[in-house]
Amino acid sequence: MTEEPPLKPVVWVGSGGAGVLEVVEDFRGDTFRAVYTLKYSDSVYVLHAFQKKSKSGRETPRPDMELIEQRLREAEQIAKRSKS
Repeated sequence: MTEEPPLKPVVWVGSGGAGVLEVVEDFRGDTFRAVYTLKYSDSVYVLHAFQKKSKSGRETPRPDMELIEQRLREAEQIAKRSKS
């Protein structure tokens, strides 16, 4: 069995497929994830950090995905305002 790398690019709806990364770490039988974006040159926005609850499947739960997508849109708005 090969291990997943702890850092991987992910494609989130609305992200344009670029600059969104997910860190996955296993600790004592639990899986923790942090999703952040480097899409904006002068900032790093941590979009969500959470413990994955489901032991089956590798997908990020839909409510977490929706929250990440919402926060990515908010980060984009903040970045646009800070450029003005």
